[in-house]
Amino acid sequence: MAGLRDMLLTSVRQYPERIALRDACGELSYEAMWQAASGLAGQLKMLGVRRAGLCGDNSMAWVLADLACLLADVVCVPVPAFFSRSQFQHLQQTAGLDCLLFSAEEQDSVPLGDGVWLRKLNPASGYSRVPEQTAKITFTSGSTGTPKGVCLSASQMAATTRALQERMAGVSLLTHLCILPLATLLENIAGVYLPLAMGATVDIAPLASLGMTGSSGLDLDRLVAGINQHHPDSLILVPELAMGLVAAAERGRLDKSSFRFLAVGGGRVSADLLARGRAAGLPLYEGYGLSECGSVVALNVPGEECEGTVGKPLPHLEVRIDEAGRILVRGNTHLGYLGYEPEASDWLDTGDLGALSPDGYLTVNGRAKNLLITSFGRNISPEWLESELVQGVGAGQAVVFGDGEPNPRALLVIRDDRDPEQILVSLENLNQRLPDYARLSTAYIYRRPLTLADGYLTANGRIVRDRVHADLPALVADSCPLFMHDSGAAAPAPATRHERTTSGDSDMAFFERLQTETAEARTHVTDAPVIRAIREGRFNLESYRWFLTQAYHHVKHTVPLMMACGGQLPERLEFVRKALVEYIEEEYGHHEWILNDLEACGEDREAIRQGTPDTSIELMVAYLYDRIQRGNPAAFFGMVQVLEGTSIELATPLGEAIQKQLDLPDQAFSYLYSHGALDQDHFEFFRNLMNDMTDPGDQQAIIEAARMVYRLYGDMLHSIPLPASREESRHAAA
Repeated sequence: MAGLRDMLLTSVRQYPERIALRDACGELSYEAMWQAASGLAGQLKMLGVRRAGLCGDNSMAWVLADLACLLADVVCVPVPAFFSRSQFQHLQQTAGLDCLLFSAEEQDSVPLGDGVWLRKLNPASGYSRVPEQTAKITFTSGSTGTPKGVCLSASQMAATTRALQERMAGVSLLTHLCILPLATLLENIAGVYLPLAMGATVDIAPLASLGMTGSSGLDLDRLVAGINQHHPDSLILVPELAMGLVAAAERGRLDKSSFRFLAVGGGRVSADLLARGRAAGLPLYEGYGLSECGSVVALNVPGEECEGTVGKPLPHLEVRIDEAGRILVRGNTHLGYLGYEPEASDWLDTGDLGALSPDGYLTVNGRAKNLLITSFGRNISPEWLESELVQGVGAGQAVVFGDGEPNPRALLVIRDDRDPEQILVSLENLNQRLPDYARLSTAYIYRRPLTLADGYLTANGRIVRDRVHADLPALVADSCPLFMHDSGAAAPAPATRHERTTSGDSDMAFFERLQTETAEARTHVTDAPVIRAIREGRFNLESYRWFLTQAYHHVKHTVPLMMACGGQLPERLEFVRKALVEYIEEEYGHHEWILNDLEACGEDREAIRQGTPDTSIELMVAYLYDRIQRGNPAAFFGMVQVLEGTSIELATPLGEAIQKQLDLPDQAFSYLYSHGALDQDHFEFFRNLMNDMTDPGDQQAIIEAARMVYRLYGDMLHSIPLPASREESRHAAA
């Protein structure tokens, strides 16, 4: 069976004058490409190069250097441009590189010709064992960010190329434009080797000219302009790029006349995005693969596709689903990981969950290790929901969580100018399309990106879930929560809900104005040291008891404050008095829950009952009674804004973190856990009620009271006694 060199040589002999490679500097025919690669290979042999790191931007020189390594039997190690310095050093040392090849002049490098430059290295001692027949080591960044080298032979890469050529026999391609980094194995094999094996032209452009920066930066306007300039037949897309091109096509900005095949892979793709793309005239076809299998495992193609699947497995592979629902692959798997012993089994566990239909189409449902199980026992893949949220709701990033809860929740990074009401409509539409068990109960709108610098992303842009989950208390505290009913549909609005209130030149519902005008005051709560301390494990039993004690001393006044407010309301606010009756019925007795929690923590409930609160809580309660009696009774709802909103954002995640640290029984968390869920319905009711408050005097009283309560409640949080270190916390818990 023909190897990769023979496959490419066949194309050279068949199409010697046809253009093989083209970039901004010129073009090379198949024959000229082969001669250039062969000349470079001769120099690598003469210099005794055995393992070369291949660096640089997308260019013809990069492809020629890659082909030269193949012809010279040099192990080629593509270096992702977005790798950090420490990741690059790890790659260099473990691979035992003896030189670096560049596609442009670099310091201490010498020219080899055809735009390729070489820098000699002294191989590190103790570098990792490389399996025999290794031709390429592709480094992928796992969830920890530590690169892992996947070793592939030339015959394995050839098998993938040949299988793709067979699968795409019905697709006629003349030009392919590389828009992913050539160091990405998928673009390297399916975007270079495959088009060359098919006799097509590979168009190459610097990534910046196509709007690409780093691992996940994108200027969509530049990408669209670049594609319109090149008129390619085919592209390889990740979901983010597919989403951008679909939007551009829908707005009539993308010239799609030349497209024949647009492959989408590298992440979950929503059915809605694919349908929109097809409706806009984009021939999108979803596939699936991983580096360990030569980049592609399955692919939909024209005439052989199935909606909602990633296509049939390629003919050179066997795929089966084990009893746990995991996808296993056999037939063309990698030689092993750099520095690791080969796997004992010939079946590769992909770590992904999936299913095979009777007619052989593969469905991928997400990573097994990330699976969420609801309190009703239903399994949910977070990647599936996250793809829907990114591609259907327009979130820049999404992290779905809520293992063990009735319904999942999500942190959404949204940086456009949509207000929460508009986002809520999109979420409502999405929830209506989802099965009931997967419908979101809460979405937290976060306005800053999750970044590599903060530890939330790997070098190639994937979410570091463990880190995000550990920091959820702080992240949700700094977000705007949107709540849905248990059914998953966003709470319906009363008839008067969309009445607008004018403040200056703005026009928004009062609830949104309340959020905006109290945002600065709210930071005094979200910046409290206790939130960071819990995240860092610096929270002990004394801290928790103190917090619960203060909670008791303000919660015991909730019903009396509501009764006082109801007695002072004017007749025009009768609908508010009616709402207070419902509030009172639900809130009555909650202070006793807190005493139960304190008793479970070893405190004397009667001593707490007879005790006095911290000055901040005493002032907060006194201020509210005063505003109701001497000012505007609507000021009471400033407290509701602060306390119910804060308890929703912080109660469940903080409760879980505290319980894990202190190893306390569930009986010590009835207040936190119940309010995390209970107050969601309350807060949606509160949102609607606030949007019905149309009197400017009432509105201003609520805003001013909320600012004051944020100040005083924040003072209480800032006063919680905290241990100086995690070790001290552990001793206290013991």
